[in-house]
Amino acid sequence: MTAPTPGPAPALAVHDLRIAFAREGADTRPGAVGDGGVTEVVHGVDFAVERGRVLALVGESGSGKSVTAMSVLGLLPGTARATGRIEIDGAEVLGAPEETLRALRGRAVGTVFQEPSSALNPVFTVGDQIVEAIWAHHPETTPAQRRQRVVELLEAVGVADPRRIARSYPHQASGGQLQRAVIAMAISNDPTLLIADEPTTALDVTVQAGILELLRDLTRRLDTAVLLITHDMGVVADVADEVAVMEQGSIVETAPTRQLFAAPRHAYTRSLLGAVPELGVRSRGPVPADEDAGTTTAAAELVDAVVTFRGSSGTTTAVDHVSLRIEPGEFVGLVGESGSGKSTIGRTLSGLVPLTSGRALLAGIDVGTARGSTLRRARSELGLVFQDPASSLNPRHTVGRSIADPLRLHTDLDQPARRARVLELLDAVRLAPALADRYPHELSGGQRQRVAIARALSCRPTLLIADEPTSALDVSVQQQILELLRRLQAELGFACLFISHDLAVVGELTTRVGVLRAGRLVEQGPTATVLGDPQDAYTRRLLAAVPVPDPERQAERRRRWRELAETS
Repeated sequence: MTAPTPGPAPALAVHDLRIAFAREGADTRPGAVGDGGVTEVVHGVDFAVERGRVLALVGESGSGKSVTAMSVLGLLPGTARATGRIEIDGAEVLGAPEETLRALRGRAVGTVFQEPSSALNPVFTVGDQIVEAIWAHHPETTPAQRRQRVVELLEAVGVADPRRIARSYPHQASGGQLQRAVIAMAISNDPTLLIADEPTTALDVTVQAGILELLRDLTRRLDTAVLLITHDMGVVADVADEVAVMEQGSIVETAPTRQLFAAPRHAYTRSLLGAVPELGVRSRGPVPADEDAGTTTAAAELVDAVVTFRGSSGTTTAVDHVSLRIEPGEFVGLVGESGSGKSTIGRTLSGLVPLTSGRALLAGIDVGTARGSTLRRARSELGLVFQDPASSLNPRHTVGRSIADPLRLHTDLDQPARRARVLELLDAVRLAPALADRYPHELSGGQRQRVAIARALSCRPTLLIADEPTSALDVSVQQQILELLRRLQAELGFACLFISHDLAVVGELTTRVGVLRAGRLVEQGPTATVLGDPQDAYTRRLLAAVPVPDPERQAERRRRWRELAETS
């Protein structure tokens, strides 16, 4: 009897992978693990990715997803030690010489990272960087062949006007164009495996939908295996064939995508799915605006606002005759694609961007004409929370000092009173008092965002402007921050302008929403009405682009998005 012929090796096979990090000077020999100087962060992980398939590796920040991907690329730092087996097309990666690893990277393995502008060198054109990737593994090609290959690759990933983009520098292209260029570079040498680490997190929903469509197409057309690292369960439902769930360095559940979403076995998987905001599903919204809305002074108001910027190529209109009123205690959402003018409106209301024409009022004060003490009083009525708390908090200042800064500027409180207020605010955002003496790098992303919220609320503002405050956070931390904002708004009664490209979050949190397109407010009204029965075609296209955590429903939404994209 003839033994069955073994099938082809998977594109990527990981077996019993363990990764440990040593403190400087600690013993990194195998027997030293667990001695206090070495910490194991990945514990016996097993998974495989077949050609033409997408495996999603999901979990919260710190679960071990990205460090696992770095081990596949042989890019762990010198303080790390990995054991087990990692095979790409049957070739062992762990322990391989650097020359072998360099040959694998780019040729057998392509990589796509979260932030395309960081993945590309700003001083070289997009085309030159793709040429370099081709030349590194195919030095026998001629310059003309490499340039032609660049154009073919950019066409293959759906870049409009590929020759122009090839000649452009990264700052001259949009985020979606850059991510397509990064994918073109990643597939330039026909890799066996594509590692995509949060490839759509930095993109708005319509660009994200296009990138996910591209990943699906490339997987099918090139028979490439894809290891997708993400915390977005809607993205997983859209593109993944299988899912591996990581918690604290271990894979706790692996299953086909439809099976995992229909019947998750592990409690951690169920908690991840339960934390995902979903369009049309509201938990507890914020406190409604005052019934006297319209008769009282607005928390903030734009009246026929126009904002223009001058550049070398002419004048750009970022905000185009926008009128928007936010009542006291009201949660208003502002949604739209990147570049639609959302953040400019927030900065205009805060007095950071001047109006070209129109008026911007904050608690009845015209911030465009206010000066001196009047402007300071207006700004004391405002709190700001930004997307990335790591960038918005001074790394040289303790948490306590950062929270106290607005109190020093806008109040007469002495140092003991400021300290008491800082501790009161930390308690309000559910952080321990001891964190007042810590520095931002010693906190998690969710803790840093809580600190940013505490600082924004320190002077009891009338209006909180939250600009993408949860987009950099994983789903469970995001849900905690949303719940925190709901609770604080109910207790303190501030109004909020919530700026986001995540329509599901906006649908869960806000009572009214405005939709921006190219600086114009194309639709506004009660959130349930605008998101449930949109009247503008642009709003319908935005909604169709939002992935939902249900593979069967997402397949239908994908079909609908394609139809709307073709007709728009």
